[in-house]
Amino acid sequence: MSHLDILLPFSLPPPAMAPDLLRAMQTPSLAMLLARSNLLHSDSHDPYARALPHEFWLAQAIGLPFDAAAANTPPVALHAMQQRGVATPPGIWFMLHPVHIHIARDHLVLTDRRRLALSEVDARALFTLAAPLFEEIGQELVYGDADHWFLRADSWRELITATPDAACGHNIDIWMPKGPGERDWRKVQNEIQMHWHDSAVNRAREEAGLNPVNSLWLWGAAQAPMIMHKSEYSALFLGTDTDAATVLAARPQRGLLMLDGLIEPALGEDLNEWLMRINQLEATWFAPLLRALQDGVFDRYRLILTSGTVSVERSVSRHGLRKFWRKPSLDGLLA
Repeated sequence: MSHLDILLPFSLPPPAMAPDLLRAMQTPSLAMLLARSNLLHSDSHDPYARALPHEFWLAQAIGLPFDAAAANTPPVALHAMQQRGVATPPGIWFMLHPVHIHIARDHLVLTDRRRLALSEVDARALFTLAAPLFEEIGQELVYGDADHWFLRADSWRELITATPDAACGHNIDIWMPKGPGERDWRKVQNEIQMHWHDSAVNRAREEAGLNPVNSLWLWGAAQAPMIMHKSEYSALFLGTDTDAATVLAARPQRGLLMLDGLIEPALGEDLNEWLMRINQLEATWFAPLLRALQDGVFDRYRLILTSGTVSVERSVSRHGLRKFWRKPSLDGLLA
């Protein structure tokens, strides 16, 4: 038996626009999979939760030890460090992202970090300016890649943080770190903002018409060493660096595939881009996955469909595809 769970963040369109978007979608393979599937369960999530539904789901799926009821972000920092070959000495490690925060009419708003377009050279230069400021307060800043930095801050173990995607597009006041260490974090954050404000990197970015890198986002604290819960998956295919041929050739006994291309347009409320991307998934993923189920490469799929506040799980099997009386339909995306 070969089983594949398919996580599709933000595949559930905004309810007000859903009927129009479904009519414009050109995804017959997805329509077939949805129509021949059975609903497992549907959950509503707190819109002010510190992580999005798919982030909580993924953290549990890969075995991160956390309590979703604790109102904090999943402890992803160590997992992200290990993925990038970064050593994880004992201590409390946070994830940091260089970000752009813009001024709205009467509040500050976090911009989607995927649109920052920060090069390795510029990220290294900004990192060099920031690291000594953390050293002054006894904390260690470690470079992972242009988008992922890591901070050891043992005294901040009780900070409540939010994922950048949960905070994206909102007034950041309610999403900023809260609790013991909050004032120290804001102080060093302000110092970094001042050092970066007139840096050569940001002067060059502004001349090029790019947003300045004017802050850091802190989240995902994890304690090293960390004992992971046993994951049910024998293979993980996460992000955009894989393709259908690779997944089908692997044919894991129990695999997890995450297709994350809809997150950026959803956070940016760019429905035209969202529609274009989900239509592209028809050729690159939905059609090959449907054929693989029909041909017995896989025996069953579980579809995990989410929005910013809802998650829906559906199951479709090879046998279920024979339910010809269920006409292809995208109604399964109406949450």
